[in-house]
Parts: sequence; C-alpha cells; structure tokens
Amino acid sequence: MAKQKRSKKKYNSSKLLNYITWALALIALALSSLSVGYYFGFSSAEEKTKSGTEKKIKKSVQKRLKEVPTKESKRYSSASHEIENEALADPLKIPQKRSKPYLSKPKLAIIIDDVSTKSQVRAIKSLNTPLTISFLPPSPARPNSAKLATHERFYMVHLPMEAMNFNKEEPHTLRVGDSQQTILKRIHDIKELFPRVAYINNHTGSKFTSNKVAMTRLIFALNKNHIRFVDSRTTAQTQAPKVLKKFGLKYVARDIFLDHHNDKAYVKKQIKKAIGVAKAHGHAIAIGHPHKNTLQALYESKKLFKDVDLVLINKIY
Repeated sequence: MAKQKRSKKKYNSSKLLNYITWALALIALALSSLSVGYYFGFSSAEEKTKSGTEKKIKKSVQKRLKEVPTKESKRYSSASHEIENEALADPLKIPQKRSKPYLSKPKLAIIIDDVSTKSQVRAIKSLNTPLTISFLPPSPARPNSAKLATHERFYMVHLPMEAMNFNKEEPHTLRVGDSQQTILKRIHDIKELFPRVAYINNHTGSKFTSNKVAMTRLIFALNKNHIRFVDSRTTAQTQAPKVLKKFGLKYVARDIFLDHHNDKAYVKKQIKKAIGVAKAHGHAIAIGHPHKNTLQALYESKKLFKDVDLVLINKIY
C-alpha cells in the first residue's frame, strides 16, 4: 500500500512538471511572437520614419531650389564664363602619383562661388552637404552678402579681380595697375566686412592673376591679414604658383569647374571627374555656382560621394 502511494505521488509530481514545462514553453512562444512582432513593427515604423524624413528633406530641397532665380541678374554674370578656354574647365594635367593606398579616404572640397543672397544660402544649406560658401563682397546689387556671412561658421570671400575679357565687372574689382597701398586697403576693407575670413579665391581675374607684380602685391596683402589664396584658375597663364613659392607658401588651385556649362548632366559628369581626381591624388578642389542645375546635380549625386570625404577647404589647405 505504501509503495502504491509513493508511486501515485511520483506520478502526480511528474504530471505537474509536465504541465509547468508546457506552460513555460507556451509563455516563451508567446514572448517570442511578441518580440518578433515588435521587431518587425519597429522596423516597419523605422522604415516609414526614414522614408518620411527623406521625403521631407527632398521636399525642403526642392522648395529651396525654387527660391533660386532661374536666370542670372542682368547686372551680374557668373565667373564660370570668364575662363579663357574649354580646357580650363578640366583638371590640371598632373602625373598620376598614387603608388600606394591612402590611409584615409580621399578628400574632396567643393566651393560654391558667387554666393550673395539669402535664397542661395538657404538652397545650399538645404542639401545638408559640406560645401564651402564663397561670398561676393557687398555691392549695390547685393548689399547683404557680408551680413549673410556672419551666420556661417566658415566661409570664403570670392574677390573680384580684373579679367582679360569680361564686360560685367564687379564694383571695387582689383586691377593690374592698383598700387600696393590700394590693394592693402581693399584687403583691409574685406577683413572688416568679413572678420572671420581665412581664405580668398578670385572672381574672374584672368588678367590680374597672370600679372606677376599684381599677384605679388596681393599675396603680400593677404599674408599681412592672415588670409590664404586659392586660385580659381581662370587662366593657364596664372602667376600664382611662382609668387606663392617666392613667399614660401603652398600653391592650391581648383581642379575642376563643375558648371562651365549650366546643364545638369554636364555637372554630374564633372562631379565624377572631381571624384576621380581626388582618388588619384588624395584630394581635389571643385568649384561650382549656386545655379539650380548645379545644386540639383549635387543633391542627386550623393551616392557618388561614398568613396570620398566631402570636406570644407580648410581640411585640404
């Protein structure tokens, strides 16, 4: 009888353990289902949020681009039209020197010249891409360019210089015949207008930059104000390399003009060239303008930039 009771008790305990095991298994299954459902629900929500964010960004970009005038002002024409021949729109013929892989990604700096209006700044910033803004100095046609620069952490100044052939010269353009005192005063005034300026590149300037005396006076004035010069390279006869070497300074110049032709397909082709130059030499500098097609091409080319680090000019020079 005692054996029978023990056997029955053992059977009941075993049965209870089975119930507990099944109950735990069901609970685990339910929790797993909830986890999977939560994961997929979260992923779906995350994808929807991401998609929604991308749509908002795209909408914002398109809105800002619409604010940029389609045609240039009658009182102003882009410096991209001032270069003296088609070849200058392409990179300098530099020998391939990449014999070993770089430790970091190649760097590409893109300068957007001729910036002078709020709509242009907003359009550029809406791309959410590291682009170096180069402001034209204030003029009657664009009185607010220096004020706009005060809101930027980093910027350049796009300084007007005398061209060989350009009939829409900016006010206060530096000329070949200007004295050292005149150039010193102009750079001092620029520093007053743009207190944080550390880099200047030339607007037009094919005549000025090809004159050794004029460039010597300019580099002297820039040095005195702790400003570096980036050659927009609007002429093959530029004297900037020789003059900078004389001062013991590095010559830095544009490799690619993105929008010598204001056509979106052309700009995209030039973007690919700029990336190619960066890959070949470790870094490259491209110059574009705040045209709708240029900014749209940059926005649509974001995937192309995965192989380079897009940086501001101060990360290269």
